[in-house]
Amino acid sequence: MRYVMVEHAGRERPGVLDGDSVLLLSAPDLTSVISGDVAVGDERVPYSEGILRPPLRRFRRDILCTGWNYWDHFEESRGKREGQDVDRPEHPTFFTKGPDVVIGPYDDIAWDPAISAKWDYEAELALVIGKAGRNIPVDEALDHVWGYTLANDVSQRDLQRAHGGQWLKGKSIDNTMPLGPWIVTADELGDPQDVRLQCLVNGEVRQDASTKQMAYDVATLISELSFGMTLRPGDLLLTGTPAGIGNAREPQVFLQEGDVVVTRADKIGELRNRVARA
Repeated sequence: MRYVMVEHAGRERPGVLDGDSVLLLSAPDLTSVISGDVAVGDERVPYSEGILRPPLRRFRRDILCTGWNYWDHFEESRGKREGQDVDRPEHPTFFTKGPDVVIGPYDDIAWDPAISAKWDYEAELALVIGKAGRNIPVDEALDHVWGYTLANDVSQRDLQRAHGGQWLKGKSIDNTMPLGPWIVTADELGDPQDVRLQCLVNGEVRQDASTKQMAYDVATLISELSFGMTLRPGDLLLTGTPAGIGNAREPQVFLQEGDVVVTRADKIGELRNRVARA
């Protein structure tokens, strides 16, 4: 199944995509649905891209993220981290983003050159936790996933470097992270290590990889993150970006006003966002 949030009658409503229509649910949002609230569907509206909103917007905590989870991405940036290089990590690298970054699958990315001169793209597979757990074994980890979606972890590289190498600030600028277009349930997606992920800027393919190339697979990420830390329904975890980022290219290339960024995956769908002055 594919769960969506749509704009209908002046407010956002959760629903299930069903062919050319959306079956609206009675719950206030998908976070409530994921948490197990009864969500009876009794109304349909025609589907169009224009009614889609971010599938998740209300979070219990910051957005959870994984860094350096494709070794080719880790290596492409070696020597380009402005004195903040590290050795290959022996465990997954985690950080968080503020929740106000989220925008819809076709919304504009709020670009502001006064905030940063180095706006970069990062296509990522994201997962949504559906069952709470702590110290989750690897062989049980995928049972805790409710579904999968796409994110573009748009980053401000100079802010990343300016704050001690900590990534929170350079990843948390308001209205900059496209999410969606929907959440594909775990049973429909199948193996999360068999997804082709791409990012295109103005029609040019910049990133193109399989999730098979992850340094740490999805089950390992969940197990490691839950070590001593409870994961709860509705938590969103980004799983890292592959090689091809603008900061690592020769010469470097960053997002500019008017650029169109497409993030897509063969089993999920497509985000399409214009970079627009905030």
